[in-house]
Amino acid sequence: MKKQILSLVGVLSLMLVAGSALAQNEIRADVPFNFNVNRTTMPAGEYSITTVSGGSTLLIQSKDRQTVKLVIPNRAETSAPPKSTKLVFHCYGKDQCFLYQIWVQGVNRGRELPKSSLENEIEARLRSRDVPVIASAR
Repeated sequence: MKKQILSLVGVLSLMLVAGSALAQNEIRADVPFNFNVNRTTMPAGEYSITTVSGGSTLLIQSKDRQTVKLVIPNRAETSAPPKSTKLVFHCYGKDQCFLYQIWVQGVNRGRELPKSSLENEIEARLRSRDVPVIASAR
């Protein structure tokens, strides 16, 4: 049951249209499911991700520009640069996915979005279900 509810370990990655460094170019992705960035629900669809404010802030917006979110990510680093540009999501069940990381092909530095209070609440709720109940027998 835990595997059905919490798919955090099975992180979902998406292939992206653009493959250049995020600091210099726009990344475009077609996300086939609704996802959250902080407390904003982003509907499934095409998105662009660009940097603003000298590269310290990310602008995530839908192709139709109806859904827009600004977020200040943390830096992430890996020893082996990814072979493809990708978005990484934390998904809990089928309905709650959160954008977690953004990686660009060939670059060992990525962006990691801080967990929102909503994601922390979901994790805590799921964790509390996994606590074993022990009763003493006589």
